[in-house]
Amino acid sequence: MKVEIWSDVMCPFCYIGKRRFEDALAQSPHRDEIEVEWKSFQLNPDMVTSPGTNINQYLAKAKGWTLEQAEEMNAHVTGMAAEAGLTYNFDKAIVANSFNAHRFSHLAKKHGLGDAAEEQLFKAYFTDGKNTDDINTLIELGTAIGLDAAEVKQTLESDAYAGEVKEDIIEAQRLGVRGVPFFVLDRKYGISGAQAVPVFEETIEKAFTEWQQENPKLDIIEGDSCGPDGNC
Repeated sequence: MKVEIWSDVMCPFCYIGKRRFEDALAQSPHRDEIEVEWKSFQLNPDMVTSPGTNINQYLAKAKGWTLEQAEEMNAHVTGMAAEAGLTYNFDKAIVANSFNAHRFSHLAKKHGLGDAAEEQLFKAYFTDGKNTDDINTLIELGTAIGLDAAEVKQTLESDAYAGEVKEDIIEAQRLGVRGVPFFVLDRKYGISGAQAVPVFEETIEKAFTEWQQENPKLDIIEGDSCGPDGNC
């Protein structure tokens, strides 16, 4: 069964939602039969990358708040992240447009490393204060999960996967996604936001039970045969 997750690197609830979903999936007896696919979504496609500005400063200016108000709001989210085992450093988080990060994620997905890429991106953004719009940073993250540095560089210096990112965003609109994280289970059930672990557990079980009924395993009668490893 497939679970599709729409998210944005700059969304603090997306990282929290990722952890809570993973906690729920780890408890599921069906976890080995569930495929997770990450999808792109941009909360602020017009955001201009500004390495000298952190998120607290950006929010204060954009919302007309004081810096103290921005820090107070993010302190609440930091506490939620800590409960999920995550460390958020908003005073280090760099304002960065997420389009290149999404293209990087699509490259990683091509190599079966989509989930690993998302984890690296979230940690780089929220914990380590790295510029996730910077090609050298993305090359570093890519090599950390096993991607070829030259391929990452070549990809990001071109417009590769730009179409795939835009298609994900259009698909989200068609599905009625208004915010992220957004989890779609077997194209039947949608979960909006970083819900509590039991919500994920219950929905995974419900969706999988229905998927299993619609996709029963073959009742196989064993006999003499040859396998792909050459053994007969």
